[in-house]
Amino acid sequence: MVSQVTRRRFVLILILAAAAGLAAAPKNYFISAPEIDWRIGKFEFRRDLTIKKGLDLQGGTQLVLKAEVENVPEQDRAAAMDSARAVISRRVDLYGISESVVQISRAGQEYRMIVELPGVTDSQQALQLVGQTAEMEFRESGGESESLAEEVMAMVGTGLTGKDLERAQVEFDQESGQPVVGLVFTPEGKEKFSEITKRNIGKRVGIFLDRQLLTAPVVQTPIVDGRAVISGGFTTVEAKQLVVNLNAGALPVGLIPVAQTQVGATLGEESVRASVKAGLVGLGAVALFMVLVYRKLGLIADVALIIYGLITLAIYKLVPITLSLPGIAGFLLSIGMATDANILIFERTKEELRRGLKLRAAVEAGFGRAWDSIKDANAATLMTAFILYNPFDWKFLNTSGLVRGFAMTLTIGILISLFTGIVVSRTLIRMFYVTDQNTRNTRRAG
Repeated sequence: MVSQVTRRRFVLILILAAAAGLAAAPKNYFISAPEIDWRIGKFEFRRDLTIKKGLDLQGGTQLVLKAEVENVPEQDRAAAMDSARAVISRRVDLYGISESVVQISRAGQEYRMIVELPGVTDSQQALQLVGQTAEMEFRESGGESESLAEEVMAMVGTGLTGKDLERAQVEFDQESGQPVVGLVFTPEGKEKFSEITKRNIGKRVGIFLDRQLLTAPVVQTPIVDGRAVISGGFTTVEAKQLVVNLNAGALPVGLIPVAQTQVGATLGEESVRASVKAGLVGLGAVALFMVLVYRKLGLIADVALIIYGLITLAIYKLVPITLSLPGIAGFLLSIGMATDANILIFERTKEELRRGLKLRAAVEAGFGRAWDSIKDANAATLMTAFILYNPFDWKFLNTSGLVRGFAMTLTIGILISLFTGIVVSRTLIRMFYVTDQNTRNTRRAG
């Protein structure tokens, strides 16, 4: 008999597989292209469910820009370049370009920024997108509003800009010890800011960078000395990020284009199709091997592998993940590891059967004994993927976008393979293998 818990898990797996299949289906496969547009109260989630391609798959533009740092103090140049990179990355994201690469290189006293924009074939458009200096402005309330969103939308300019801000820095409140952001204005900015705070006591003053709101603190008292503090329960990381964004306007870095290259799709459509065919052939060979060696268990493993593929592709579209050649390699590698988990489980089950355990007990023991090996192998791979992805941007590790793409797809694949190998396969085996074998044995005994 199949337990109620197993039945419920099986139903949930069916629902998950159906939802993943809908999301993973190619665009225009259905009458209406698969898209997500959810609105629940103030929460809004939109996704165009198409696979995003990297620079090597769809081509694009590569720009090399020289930074004008001569007028920036030497001790502030690294921070200014980080600010400029943050601004360009934000612009690229808002423009809708995925898997862009924005890197800083330094040779002696010369700083350069390398920007790769997948899918952008107009080099002039690319230059216009990244070449202008960050524009920061302070805005004040334009009238009474019922909500913060409406108040922000109604804000009007004050004439106070990033040129009037001397610097922003992380400070710590002497009483609470919480991180805050300190602002120091130029002499001209000091006068402007004084007038703004006098007429906006109890109201919000918005700080915008490239027309995007950074923060909108409430003015508590008039500030006449040119020094302001923004508090708001920041973490240290959040405070540092806000400082970087503010200094992008306070320390503008001119960017002069020195090279621009049209990058063709190095693989091309035909090569992509060939890669997909090769992947399907390999997947088919693995599926056939599992059936020939493990019979019904192998067939169940193949079904779990299909569910794995659907969930993985759905996550690629929902996050979204931009696929480049290294990313595809990470996906294919994770498929092999997903199959490896099933092989370990099946072999452990065979060992338990040879020891004389009954089928149900042997299956459960097989899963339990295989878990240690699966866990250790995947933990080691996850640590490697963490190092390759380098989420904290450590300078002594890789910062390449393509390598990070490989690490991201590999990590997602490993996590999903653990789910399908342990939960999905186990549920399917309990539903269709153990129960069926027990029924056959009962009939034979009768």
